[in-house]
Amino acid sequence: MSAIYRWLQKVWYEDGSFGWVLLPLSGVYGLILGIRSLLYRRGVIKTHKAHVPVIVVGNITAGGTGKTPTVIWLVNELRAKGYMPGILSRGYGGSKSGTSMRVDADSEAAVVGDEPVLLARRGRCPVAVDSDRVRAAAMLVDDGVDVIIADDGLQHRRLQRDYEICVIDGTRGLGNGRLLPAGPLRESPQRLASVDQVLVNGGDAEPDAIRFDLVATEAQRLNGSLARSLQGFKDSTVHAVAAIGNPQRFFDLLRANGIQVIEHSFPDHAAIAISDLRFGDQFNIFLTEKDVVKLDRNISDKYWFVPVDLIMDAENSAAMMTQIVSRLREYSGSR
Repeated sequence: MSAIYRWLQKVWYEDGSFGWVLLPLSGVYGLILGIRSLLYRRGVIKTHKAHVPVIVVGNITAGGTGKTPTVIWLVNELRAKGYMPGILSRGYGGSKSGTSMRVDADSEAAVVGDEPVLLARRGRCPVAVDSDRVRAAAMLVDDGVDVIIADDGLQHRRLQRDYEICVIDGTRGLGNGRLLPAGPLRESPQRLASVDQVLVNGGDAEPDAIRFDLVATEAQRLNGSLARSLQGFKDSTVHAVAAIGNPQRFFDLLRANGIQVIEHSFPDHAAIAISDLRFGDQFNIFLTEKDVVKLDRNISDKYWFVPVDLIMDAENSAAMMTQIVSRLREYSGSR
């Protein structure tokens, strides 16, 4: 992990020193946000409505909060209610994110981005990537979906949306509460008042927000030869590798299962090669589910990944899905 990245994380979440030097840049960023918002409100920048309803899952902080597991959970919930969802993503980190591309389980993460490949593998539904989200939405409509889930789309206002979900890291919260780059905020905290639902990943949820947790019960070999309970690794030492927004969450998850962890953090979406995973010993190597899509599955038995699933209180889940389905029906009735 680069020294600059480590310093920013300390400034944002640990009140690190010299963060004040970034405040002028945050002021410029805030001014740009204000002008952009005004242009949208006045109709100078046009928005576009897809031919099917759009649900946005995003956040107002830079870095990971649990959006990807939330999208996967939402896909499964909608499918169980008879819908045919599709996912659109910017394809951050992919070399072809400037064009519309369909993503499947065997797509190259270096081309389309790591999160879209994971979404295709776990969501088992149409996935399209494009920095132009309006164009990606049109591709999904052509593929026959009847509801679109926009991954990480709160700040991309060109595509109109029918329901907004904001995901917050319950451990790190909104950090120091400052706008980028002096803080982690992409938008003002007041933005939370305008979304339809706030979800909190662990920690304590504020009133009107819903808490969820990410749980893991097993590790799977990258080569597919074995799945094993995490408890089966209790008291063993492993190398834990994470190129996600909050690597500490992954390390803590393993330690909660009694595993001794040697930490290896990379910046979010960083490319990882086998050469980065040669640590000169025989300890098993554990990776996040998002990071394994960057590696060849034809690999030795010492490489494992840990799938995570979202769990939510059944009453809260039912209430939110009732609201979402009602909104989807409103869309259908207005056409």
